Amino acid sequence: MALAEAENPPRRRRPAPDPVAVLRGHRAAVNDVCFHPFLPLIFSGAADGELRVWDTASHRTVSSVWAHGGSAGVYSVAASTRLGNKIISQGRDGSCKCWEVEEAGLSRRALYTIRTSTYHFCKMSLVKSTCSTCCTQSGLSSATGDIESQSTVTEERELGTCCKGPNIMAIAGQESSQVELWDIDNAIKVMCLPEICSANLADHLTKQRGLCMAVQAFFPCGAAYVNILSSYEDGSTLLWDVRNPGLPVSSVKYHSESGTAIRPDNKIAATAGWDHRIRVYSYSKGNALAVLKYHSASCNAVTFSSDSKLLASCSADTTVALWELYPPKTDSQAPLHGPWVGRC
Repeated sequence: MALAEAENPPRRRRPAPDPVAVLRGHRAAVNDVCFHPFLPLIFSGAADGELRVWDTASHRTVSSVWAHGGSAGVYSVAASTRLGNKIISQGRDGSCKCWEVEEAGLSRRALYTIRTSTYHFCKMSLVKSTCSTCCTQSGLSSATGDIESQSTVTEERELGTCCKGPNIMAIAGQESSQVELWDIDNAIKVMCLPEICSANLADHLTKQRGLCMAVQAFFPCGAAYVNILSSYEDGSTLLWDVRNPGLPVSSVKYHSESGTAIRPDNKIAATAGWDHRIRVYSYSKGNALAVLKYHSASCNAVTFSSDSKLLASCSADTTVALWELYPPKTDSQAPLHGPWVGRC
């Protein structure tokens, strides 16, 4: 037995890496972070209202604007292929603003403001596609030419396919247990989930679950209808199909951390924890792969770059950290196994 152990010593796991870069410059807690879908830029929003743009190659600030009032702060930032060279910021002042990404950085003034009148702790979500090739046709162009009228959207329940139709944003509603869907190009609210009259809302199942704490809007692969995931105070998560806004398709109960992201190649997932740590998991198997330690305060969000090469985390310690781990492999290379560094 001893001889066998000597010949096959236990395999020691390599230590988790340090970040490849730490972006410093914010003066307040960084609440959210996102990558530009095709430019080497990253956007971060802070609790004092500052929205900052960083160059992912030089790790320097490109520009910054005071996007939302200081007491409200920037709670969420989002970019997508369908938005092109625009990003959306969400503040706790009951508004979401659209900004142009110009050659010198962000536009000094918002292109337009959407008054959602929601003042909760739920971050917005732009519609995503679960198919990596679904949105390649949209490029830099705006979806304005493909926008359907409000009546068409609400009557037919069709909120567009991956490459046409309005840009849809999901956000916790004025009624805290509801989810609202907005056409962000026209600043029009098009639907509520659940869609019921106010007289019946007190008895609806979502009311019993508490505040809506997280939402994700997405197109299932091959589907032409938006689906919504909404999570609540009691730990439950509901799946909605917009064709049937009265009742959810299914319900499960999870325990969630403060932020979760899945890499675009569907290889790994990461969570941001209130314990200052980022945890990395195999997306297909669900097993833990690494715990990343750098931040000295709560991690508020994690996100992956569109090429799957970088992970970004942001924290109440006022920093944004960039990480390289499990580099994406080509088809000819081996799948995820063995020591974690350099494996995918």
